Amino acid sequence: MSRTVIHGGLVVTASDEIHADVLIEGGRIAALAAHGTDAATSWSADRRIDATGMYVLPGGVDAHTHMEMPFGGTYAADTFETGTRAAAWGGTTTIVDFAIQTMGRSLREGLDTWHAKADGRCGVDYGFHMILSDVNESSLKEMDRLVAEGVTSFKLFMAYPGVFYSDDGRILRAMQRASGNGGLVMMHAENGIAIDVLVEQALAEGRTDPRYHGDVRKVALEAEATHRAVQLARVAGAPLYVVHVSADEAVDEIAAARHKGLPVFGETCPQYLFLSTDNLAEPGFEGAKYVCSTPLRPREHQEVLWRGLRNNELQVVSTDHCPFCFSGQKEMGRGDFSKIPNGMPGVEHRMDLLHQAVVDGHLSRRRWVEIACASPARMFGLYPKKGTIAPGADADVVIYDPGAEQTISAETHHMAVDYSAYEGRRVTGQVRTVLSRGVPVIEDRAYVGHAGHGTYLPRGTCQYL
Repeated sequence: MSRTVIHGGLVVTASDEIHADVLIEGGRIAALAAHGTDAATSWSADRRIDATGMYVLPGGVDAHTHMEMPFGGTYAADTFETGTRAAAWGGTTTIVDFAIQTMGRSLREGLDTWHAKADGRCGVDYGFHMILSDVNESSLKEMDRLVAEGVTSFKLFMAYPGVFYSDDGRILRAMQRASGNGGLVMMHAENGIAIDVLVEQALAEGRTDPRYHGDVRKVALEAEATHRAVQLARVAGAPLYVVHVSADEAVDEIAAARHKGLPVFGETCPQYLFLSTDNLAEPGFEGAKYVCSTPLRPREHQEVLWRGLRNNELQVVSTDHCPFCFSGQKEMGRGDFSKIPNGMPGVEHRMDLLHQAVVDGHLSRRRWVEIACASPARMFGLYPKKGTIAPGADADVVIYDPGAEQTISAETHHMAVDYSAYEGRRVTGQVRTVLSRGVPVIEDRAYVGHAGHGTYLPRGTCQYL
């Protein structure tokens, strides 16, 4: 059984910061011991990693990705191979992607399709949520079977009529089922029926540029849908997880529900914390790079999101990584913003951007690890296997250089997309070495992993309930 010792670093978890050495044995954390103690100096090892001056972090858990996702007549540019490789470069060692039920087909068929896409191709570990597109008696029964098998979360959409949209009755039925089987309903909360009216009116008036994608997807329509989702979950007696929260009024709805003691949770994403409608309004067609849903908001919403993360009104930062190339994909919407594929790249930069938030004073180090590693692992039934550095946990470990400076750029990133949403942004902090289950994937800023190392993760139910 191979043994690795990581020595000299500052171990940072959601609960502790300790100067400790870490012993890894057989792919798991075996022990921690303070630097220089008899216990630490007595460890024999096949490999020693010097982490002096570095942070030793649990591998990141990105609970919202869309690899190879079909959308608007095209597919997300990252495969499970390229996307998980890019995740590893950024210190993320677990993703939870979304399998999609096609209208008129079973959940099982959708899940099997996603297993076929991912099996043998992932560089880091992965699990699946299930997108529930067609709520009926058959799919409701399938929810029970999927929960028993470890697919314990189900995404529904109040947006995209004619594609993923579910009306309130179908949403209520799915929530009632989740209430009984222990599943967690994830909600894309935007009033899609009203948004489609505004889209039609904007295009008819000649407002076709990318900036109008954000203009028609009103803050009030995100807030209204969030409020409605909360009340439906309340009636069903079910927990609710609101994905990609972008606006102050939506945060207020989640905070109000939590104040009442309801099991309501919120996620935001780096694009809402670091980008804004200023990017959507970039000249020419450049704004298309930043089209995603929910949309980017005016800059004043950012401080509300940061406050929500500090106050635990929002619990998780995921990426909603759904990359489409500018050339040939985003360009499908020239002259009609409604045809721009919705989604942005980000799986590689989440940990670095959030470390920049630590440098800037928005977050503490422990809160950084909590929202990027521990909370998503707990939310989706993976803790303490994932999300922490503790005896018995998988040895998913990131050696992080907090003083390194880097410039984010499409020229140097590893995602299979031809632009960066953060082009030219200087950040402090960089991943140096990454272990996945004790096996090096990134070693001194070189990729040493391979497709097929990543294993599928059946998940337990939400550990906040």
